[in-house]
Amino acid sequence: MTAATAPTFEHAIYRSLAGKRVVITGGGSGIGAALVEAFAAQGAQVFFLDIATEPSEALVASLQQAPVAPRFFRCNLMDLDALRATFAEIIAAAGTVDILINNAANDDRHKTEDVSPAYWDERIAVNLRHQFFCAQAVLPGMRAQQAGVVLNFGSISWHLGLPDLTLYMTAKAGIEGMTHGMARDFGREGVRVNAIIPGAIRTPRQTLLWHTPEEEAKILAAQCLPTRVDPHDVAALALFLSSDSAAKCTGREYYVDAGWLGA
Repeated sequence: MTAATAPTFEHAIYRSLAGKRVVITGGGSGIGAALVEAFAAQGAQVFFLDIATEPSEALVASLQQAPVAPRFFRCNLMDLDALRATFAEIIAAAGTVDILINNAANDDRHKTEDVSPAYWDERIAVNLRHQFFCAQAVLPGMRAQQAGVVLNFGSISWHLGLPDLTLYMTAKAGIEGMTHGMARDFGREGVRVNAIIPGAIRTPRQTLLWHTPEEEAKILAAQCLPTRVDPHDVAALALFLSSDSAAKCTGREYYVDAGWLGA
């Protein structure tokens, strides 16, 4: 799927999502673009953050006919001052964020023996740290209105122990612990916090860099369902978990991986 490609599938309609203020990180391409499309189609007010200007602007242009056109904010999530300023701008313009989707990540491969302290810090910053501080920016408002949803994105990778991804898997494992802590700390204020655990999602980046025909065959052989998982499959789960239909779902991990049970 490219940013400008219209979806050829239909999601369920959740009336409770209409008009909700939704912030999506890493929304310019891949899973993030599918999330932006899906929530915009529900009539939500979508604000998405990304560092890739061209695909993000193309996505906005392709969704001008949505009930509420999404808005793109260029933001480097590793720059915490910029992150805080961007959320402050969104909240000042639109009000309390109702739904935060912490999707942004980067799964560069690496060898453990090559990791420097600087690379460690950079990988944790790009995959874990910003999720905490994005949540920190919106949780006070959610607490004040006694309602809100945070969806943190983890990964199947560390559950399988995939090669050459130690720092990525370290960050993704931490996200599940962070999700449990936030769900406990904010549950009595009506805020739900869950983690979505994608499997091998067929995005342009993954197809270009990692998912060769040989790798795809291995993935399909390890899954219970021998079919690739697409970004819109992840978006379908995010819509449900963000809606009132999931009102009693919090503090848990929800997999969308076609039953990937082995590496």
